[in-house]
Amino acid sequence: MSGLQAGAEQRREEPSARASSPSRFVLGLDVGSTVIRCHVYDRTARVRGSSAQKVENVYPQPGWVEIDPDALWTQFVAVIKDAVKAAGVQMHQIVGLGISTQRATFITWNKKTGHHFHNFISWQDLRAAELVKSWNNSLVMKLLRGSCRVLHFFSRSKQMLTVSRFNFTTQHATLRLIWILQNLSEVRKAVEEDNCCFGTIDTWLLHKLTKGSSYATDYSNASTTGFFDPFGMCWSKILANLLSLPLSILPPVKDTSHNFGSVDEEIFGVPIPVVALVGDQQSAMFGECCFQTGDVKLTMGTGTFLDINTGNSPQHVNGGFYPLIGWKIGQEVVCLAEGNAGDTGTAIIWAQKLDLFTDAAETEKMALSLEDSEGVYFVPSFNGLQAPLNDPCACASFMGLKHSTSKYHLVRAILESIAFRNKQLYDMMQREIQIPVTNIRADGGVCNNAFVMQMTSDLINAKIDRPAHFDMSCLGAATLAGLAVGFWADKEELQKLRQSEMVFKPQKKWQEYEMNMENWVKAVKRSMNWYNKT
Repeated sequence: MSGLQAGAEQRREEPSARASSPSRFVLGLDVGSTVIRCHVYDRTARVRGSSAQKVENVYPQPGWVEIDPDALWTQFVAVIKDAVKAAGVQMHQIVGLGISTQRATFITWNKKTGHHFHNFISWQDLRAAELVKSWNNSLVMKLLRGSCRVLHFFSRSKQMLTVSRFNFTTQHATLRLIWILQNLSEVRKAVEEDNCCFGTIDTWLLHKLTKGSSYATDYSNASTTGFFDPFGMCWSKILANLLSLPLSILPPVKDTSHNFGSVDEEIFGVPIPVVALVGDQQSAMFGECCFQTGDVKLTMGTGTFLDINTGNSPQHVNGGFYPLIGWKIGQEVVCLAEGNAGDTGTAIIWAQKLDLFTDAAETEKMALSLEDSEGVYFVPSFNGLQAPLNDPCACASFMGLKHSTSKYHLVRAILESIAFRNKQLYDMMQREIQIPVTNIRADGGVCNNAFVMQMTSDLINAKIDRPAHFDMSCLGAATLAGLAVGFWADKEELQKLRQSEMVFKPQKKWQEYEMNMENWVKAVKRSMNWYNKT
């Protein structure tokens, strides 16, 4: 029996009788970067009711990205109520709640009063870019990397090898929190008085749902903050000492599928168990049933995230892909390696705002109506460039514009840039992660675009499976919750429920794209280091 199965067996003795009834349901929520969604699932994993609201980001200064926590909480409660109503069921029929969230977006609050000190600081926020640069180039970091290289030479420790190649990024919560401590005296004082709580969105929502009685995160969310040691499965004492950050402000870390407590009765009228907290990409990985070593998930949503299942131990990496915990359930630990690009869906939404098209669904036909982009290239870098380039000061740009360039060429160039970026990430994964790829499964709103999917399949010369339903983060959260309460028996049952809508197979050779990709890479390099400060 697997660790997941054993964990489910241990926890489901009493709830399983209730969950076996056809009139019971689980909720899967996904608090994404652009949308917050709730789906009500039955035992066949069919969506019985849904609700969604747009997440309103706040931009106080160029490069700063925040979310109003009070507005987010109101939306969170509303989508649950609306989804349950749309499903035509009652709250008492919900046996479990699973929450998937955007990762490394964080907030701090007063431990005694529960009052938050500031808005959520988004994973897309660039205010700490100068701190990232200065820390990565600092003597302290050079000494740390050097000493860890020596220790790795003698010990052959994967942990020491990973630290020897470690670099901070703006997407980690680490230096954004240091920025908050440096710039908000109220937070600094609360930390000194041991009166400050740090939490990513999952932790804060759990705190709100239980009216302060539960304070925790799970391994998947913790591993994406930049504070976590995936080899020791704990908060990193090395980084805490390096940054003079007390570990006491960080939440306890629990299993991904776990009884975190029940929703306070005043909120929904009944105490619904919160039985899964999970990062959105790990949740999508679980929802796609990428359970085997070598399984790959390609998510194209707000950004692009390429994840590979690396088995039960984290992989040492060369700085491009990042070792993460996929999920921990009982004795089972599944690790991932992840690379990402920050601007995918955001580039399409931006183009829509410029009236290049009315509906995103039009872009596929617009791109296919042309033989090529006529030498026009787009660099998707509204939030800087991530691995392998790692330049927060890069700018978004079009290059190769001509008198004959039409909006069709611009749209095709944007879609091509997404596929080129996918190729970059896939090639980097192949170089860094010495694990044969078994399956590639796509999800996220942009995977609905057949032009991007086919071009990506051609570029990486591999089959890509597109599921029947794209909201994998919701499904992953729901299935993790369902396993915790015995709603589903095991992963084998989940695999039988998964539905594939289409498999994209390579139709052109990579060499047919080679010249275009070389020119795109040239455009990317010319967009780098554009801003002196973000």
